[in-house]
Amino acid sequence: MENRNFTVGSLFAGVGGICQAFKNAGCSILWANEIDPDCRTTYKSNHPEVPFTEKNDVSDLNKCNVNPVDVLTAGFPCQPFSHAGRALGFEDERGHLFFEITRLLVDLRPTAYFLENVKSLVTHNKGETFQTVRKELYKKGYSFIPFVLKTSEYSDIPQGRERLYIVGFRDEKRFSYDYPIEENSGFQNGSSWAPLSSGFEIPPKLDSAPRSVRSFLEPATVIAHDYYDNPKNEIHRRVQDAVKDPEIVYQYRRWFVRENKSNVCPTLTANMGLGGHNVPIVLNGKYPRRLTPKECFNLQGFPSGFKLPSEVSRTSLYRQCGNSVVVPVVERIAREIVRVLNENRGR
Repeated sequence: MENRNFTVGSLFAGVGGICQAFKNAGCSILWANEIDPDCRTTYKSNHPEVPFTEKNDVSDLNKCNVNPVDVLTAGFPCQPFSHAGRALGFEDERGHLFFEITRLLVDLRPTAYFLENVKSLVTHNKGETFQTVRKELYKKGYSFIPFVLKTSEYSDIPQGRERLYIVGFRDEKRFSYDYPIEENSGFQNGSSWAPLSSGFEIPPKLDSAPRSVRSFLEPATVIAHDYYDNPKNEIHRRVQDAVKDPEIVYQYRRWFVRENKSNVCPTLTANMGLGGHNVPIVLNGKYPRRLTPKECFNLQGFPSGFKLPSEVSRTSLYRQCGNSVVVPVVERIAREIVRVLNENRGR
């Protein structure tokens, strides 16, 4: 059977990490929606062929102004549920954006959806937030398959990032889980009433170790300000005293320097855009330095040719990167969604 080129619509598209993953899986990105102007600039530099929706605000989107798609994706704002944010959940204005996703699922009726968020969404408000998400998707007629993947175990990217991923298919709402599941545990394979959901398989862990962090570094992108080389600055002195091993990635945390001895990069977060000391640190020659924006995007698995627009500030690029996804991990999920859709065409 010839593989079909499935179409994707991307909500909260950011700089296009999820879109890149689905492109790599053979999909066509029909449209993208993003309200942040800096993210839009970075996205357009790398995906010039993808049109943005006429309305930037997701609450203004409907079937009259966006085309239907096979798969609706959304890396919806994680700050309302994140330990790094204030974790106000649905009390945060951004938390309500989740309900715009479910509204558009009803309006556009895609065959499948893909969602990404922080792992702490599962336990937020003693699990009630997670159950609200499950019930809302169930009420809209979609299955609910949640799972948590750690980047360094499911890709060759050496980052400790753990994220919650949720996949679902239309008209299979009974195939839903109350909590994140391990690799395919409890799946009712071959179910006649849920052929898409029961056929979906969570990508297995890789047998091989991730690549070294140093293989993602690009010294040519370093500027003088990245170095901790000022002996008169107390923070610089603390970092110099602590950062001794060129194979380890370090973090500066409120007056102490933490080693990441697992040989992976700590989770890259949007807080990197709040100040240079939130950016991971490596030893580069004589002096320690922070990772550059380009190196951070490398450690999110973006293509080597991914463009960082000169008109976008480094501060914004760090924030954009931290808010994005690990492309190879999402690509594995995207390929599985495509496989399931292809195998069940015409049912």
